[in-house]
Amino acid sequence: MSLRQRKHRHIEVCLEGDVEYARRTTGFERYDLPYRALPETRLDAIDTRTRFLGRELSAPLLVGAMTGGSQLSGLINRNLARAAQRLGLGMMLGSQRVMLEDPAARASFAVRRDAPDILLIGNLGVAQLNRGYGAERLREAVELVGADALALHTNPLQEALQLGGDVDFTGLVARLGEVVPAVGHPVLLKEVGHGLSGAVAASVREVGFAALDVAGAGGTSWAKVEDLANHGEVRHPDLVEWGIPTAEALLEVRHAVPAMPLIASGGIRSGLDVAKALALGAQVAAVALPLLAPATESAEAVEAVLARFVTELRVAMHGAGVERLEGLSALELRAR
Repeated sequence: MSLRQRKHRHIEVCLEGDVEYARRTTGFERYDLPYRALPETRLDAIDTRTRFLGRELSAPLLVGAMTGGSQLSGLINRNLARAAQRLGLGMMLGSQRVMLEDPAARASFAVRRDAPDILLIGNLGVAQLNRGYGAERLREAVELVGADALALHTNPLQEALQLGGDVDFTGLVARLGEVVPAVGHPVLLKEVGHGLSGAVAASVREVGFAALDVAGAGGTSWAKVEDLANHGEVRHPDLVEWGIPTAEALLEVRHAVPAMPLIASGGIRSGLDVAKALALGAQVAAVALPLLAPATESAEAVEAVLARFVTELRVAMHGAGVERLEGLSALELRAR
């Protein structure tokens, strides 16, 4: 199966299959925002604006990394980008390796014309640093799509279950220390849905990352996606449920690197989840799977889902008596 065919197969599986964790949750359900019956706030005065990686966002929300490489991917990415542009949100592209190795796939990542003003984050796999990729290749991924930054995703569990996947993750911390400072653009490190630990965050503290995306467990299991894509069934039921819940990953990483900007992703399913994520230490949150099916329809369908997230965030802030986002980080969540 070619790389482009595999990307299309991933979309099919995520649209048609049960790709979410069955036995592991994000952990957000263990916490409540403190509810204030007299909040001393006015809903229409709630301010969700923020700045992240040098760009203004109307709310602390990104379209999460999803796809690229096929004709359907191009439609999905354009609809996602148009919705993000209309709402003033950010977007992370799917893995760009396919477009670097097959120029015919580049059109599926070309969203700048549809979204000239958004925070746009490119994406490559960190394992490619052991396959000859260096700073120049990473810079190319950013500049070909007009991105503002680049995410390097690390996904050893997914790759281990992928037919022909990249399984050499040796020496990458040292390699990152060499390459990241030379890219010339902000670089992020992210998981894909199995979680960054505090120990991993501490190991890359001096690399020079602009942010970390904890991408915890509880939403889409990309190990499960690979099983379904390769075999049409889940053959490794315990492995596909493995990972660090998103809330736990946030707490661990925030403790390990207190000053590092964090993205919360992995099972973000409501604006209330976004509020909890920010209270646990994130600066922004990213959502992916709930946008995939709408993105096959239209930008308006994507916009409706994202607008619901923003509305729910505003209501959550109002109900907690918080007018601005920085107030969320000062809240003490209630354990259930």
